[in-house]
Amino acid sequence: MIQVTNLTKKYTTGVTVLNLASLEIPKGQSFGLVGNNGAGKTTFFSLLLDLIQPTTGHITSNGVQVNTSEAWKPFTAAFIDESFLIGYLTAEEYFYFIGDLRGQNKADVDALLAKHQEFFNGEILNSKKYLRDLSKGNMKKVGIIATLIGNPEVVILDEPFANLDPTTVNRLKKIIKELADDPNVTVLVSSHDLVHTVEVCTRIVALHLGEVVKDIATTPETLKELEAFFAV
Repeated sequence: MIQVTNLTKKYTTGVTVLNLASLEIPKGQSFGLVGNNGAGKTTFFSLLLDLIQPTTGHITSNGVQVNTSEAWKPFTAAFIDESFLIGYLTAEEYFYFIGDLRGQNKADVDALLAKHQEFFNGEILNSKKYLRDLSKGNMKKVGIIATLIGNPEVVILDEPFANLDPTTVNRLKKIIKELADDPNVTVLVSSHDLVHTVEVCTRIVALHLGEVVKDIATTPETLKELEAFFAV
């Protein structure tokens, strides 16, 4: 589904922040990306979403080279941070806006929102608050649920567990696991939290200084292996 070929990203300082000779993420995989600050996780997602240009190489998603065509957009959804939101809209207005972009009518969106009422915890819908006035955690809830509108085939979540309380984290893990159970949906999650990422992803790739240092299928020993690696 997602193929990385000779991908590098260098900035004007000459520092290479990402260097991936080859990486393949099959369709239907739940893929976890872990690493310390500066490891290249967000850079990789930004390249995958054509938010920045690669220095060399390219990424293809379902056969589409993402930096030369926009044909990947209809089947891809992502939430990186609150800059993806539109601050002067209410949550409902934003959801309906995204629904319109993805060919979903108001009833379709309402059905999805009703399914995730528990995740919102009564703090977002019908509050009449603009998105810019929500807490960081509630902004994240809106952004995450918006990625589900229109049944995308690729869902990308950068640090989805940050700024969420423990109850919401558990509810989010349930949502991600349900997505991962669909063989037609590829889920990519990056996080500093090894415990949560191992729990929801069947494959873990660890980055260090922009390069892959571990690429492992999740087993009962994976968490200990990663904790030992990052303890050094």
